[in-house]
Amino acid sequence: MTTGEMVATVFKYGGISAAAVVGLYAALLGLLSTPTFQVHVVYLHKIQMTWFKDLDVPESFGFMRNQVTPFFLESSDGEKLYAWHILPIELYRKHEVTLLEEHVDFISDITSRHAFKLLRDDPDARLILHFHGAAGTVGSGYRVPNYRALSAGQPGKIHVLTFDYRGFGKSTGTPSEEGILLDAHAVIDWAMNTAGIPSNRILVFAQSMGTAVSVAISNHLARSSPPVVFAGTVLVAPFVDAATLASSYRLAGTIPLLSPIAKIPLLFTYLQRFMRDKWSTKDRIAQYIRANEANAEKYRMTLIHAEDDYDVPWDHTTTLFWHAVNATTPVGISYDELEEKKSETKKDLGAAGTVMEWHTEYGTIREEILKTGLHDVIMGNPVITMAVMRIFQALDPSFTCQVD
Repeated sequence: MTTGEMVATVFKYGGISAAAVVGLYAALLGLLSTPTFQVHVVYLHKIQMTWFKDLDVPESFGFMRNQVTPFFLESSDGEKLYAWHILPIELYRKHEVTLLEEHVDFISDITSRHAFKLLRDDPDARLILHFHGAAGTVGSGYRVPNYRALSAGQPGKIHVLTFDYRGFGKSTGTPSEEGILLDAHAVIDWAMNTAGIPSNRILVFAQSMGTAVSVAISNHLARSSPPVVFAGTVLVAPFVDAATLASSYRLAGTIPLLSPIAKIPLLFTYLQRFMRDKWSTKDRIAQYIRANEANAEKYRMTLIHAEDDYDVPWDHTTTLFWHAVNATTPVGISYDELEEKKSETKKDLGAAGTVMEWHTEYGTIREEILKTGLHDVIMGNPVITMAVMRIFQALDPSFTCQVD
């Protein structure tokens, strides 16, 4: 074979390969425009990540006997949502004898359980509503260490309620933006009306996709009459909106979904018309801040992101922080102006990253950019415990870890 023939062969088969890749990518785009395929790609709800374990046996995830109470609560449209009520470890220790005597079968009426009564009947109890990310269940991955980190600051008082959205794990239904917001409302209704915990003793914690859910429902409640505002909100690895995330998201940190198309603005704008669920956190976070400022409601929000997060780039948090801060002033502030203020006032913590706080008469918005933590590992780190305690103690300085 001559050199010319070799070159021709390379171009021939290279062209075929390129055409195949383009064809496959075009087919992917076609699938992404269909609602059913979108649901699976956006929510990944069929990926359980709790293989060979039974969610009804929380002990298999490292919990003590009856430290966790699995139960179902119901959404307003009739979907059954699977949930865990998790006791903090020191409270468990104090009531271990009674808890060990209870049977461990799945309970249809959680109000009959001793753990529930410890939450409902303690006027000093705090409750964290946990909104997890896409894929998996309440027992997946780094979520279990996350629950421990959430209550570690006051292990005698901080309960955690975590749940699976519709279509996830044992929960019924199919996920959608509208439906998941009904789920969030059902969880909040359970916390405030069934468990009887007032909003000032409830903290909202969310990670990844859960940040979009929590901001949406918090915004809805803050703009209701009368408004409902929780003790605070902690958002870990949030994203600006679904379209912006899709434009930068890479499967396993390497395989781009829509980033090639995002470089062609007209085409990307056209494709956005087919996105069913928008999850526009940037708009909702601004509305939430404006509502609290207008209603003179006290609020605290912490946004946390790691620079080495390859699932959701950390600049999503800096953008959301700007949208939140911009909403605090009638005249607004440009992104560049805020960056200039950051350079003057943010705390440089070296290998631990940077911290910036924005204070108004009614609220505090805190941005923490960590050097490391990835997308999920961060959830079990002390930074989470500190964020929770910082918010609870801002409302009640006496809320500290007490030793018998």
